[in-house]
Amino acid sequence: MSLAHSTAPMTVEEFLSWEETQELRWEFDGFAPVAMTGGTEAREIIQNNLVAALNARLRGTPCRAYGSNLKIRVADRIRYPDAFVVCSPVVPRGTVRDDPVVVFEVLSPSTARTDRVEKMHEYWETPSIQRYVLIEQDAVSAMAFVREGGGWSGRVLWSGSVLALPETGTELPLDELYVGLDPAALREPLGAAAGG
Repeated sequence: MSLAHSTAPMTVEEFLSWEETQELRWEFDGFAPVAMTGGTEAREIIQNNLVAALNARLRGTPCRAYGSNLKIRVADRIRYPDAFVVCSPVVPRGTVRDDPVVVFEVLSPSTARTDRVEKMHEYWETPSIQRYVLIEQDAVSAMAFVREGGGWSGRVLWSGSVLALPETGTELPLDELYVGLDPAALREPLGAAAGG
């Protein structure tokens, strides 16, 4: 979930300097900071499973997966994707990567439009990104987009599907991302699990 911050337009460099003094995490939409707020337990479980599964498969390769504590620079914007993979040397004191190869976002009602429209364009404008994966948190499902010609080519994944990541030489069963979650409970209406 995100919340816009009202301020005069900033540059990326001004934003990065400003963000260093903030307690909260902020993305930069090209004009102004956007506060990043918390998510659901399902989102957290999916994200943790994703990063763990990726790093287990990437061990011993030049690639590694990061979660949402590290930011990326894309199309003069700063984003904190739910996960991403880089295959270049580690920058121990670095806080921003500008060479992700694969980017993952876990969809939520408050961020779905940004993930499906704005970030889709920003990630296309970043040549290093070869694959963009949108993961549903209310069903075992995802959309995997691969860079082809002049645009993204998408594929729908369901339970039982395997997410191919040839950019990293790995594959990932989609069901592995949902370990610890009851698929039936994922489909409950908002508030049902909390008794509301």
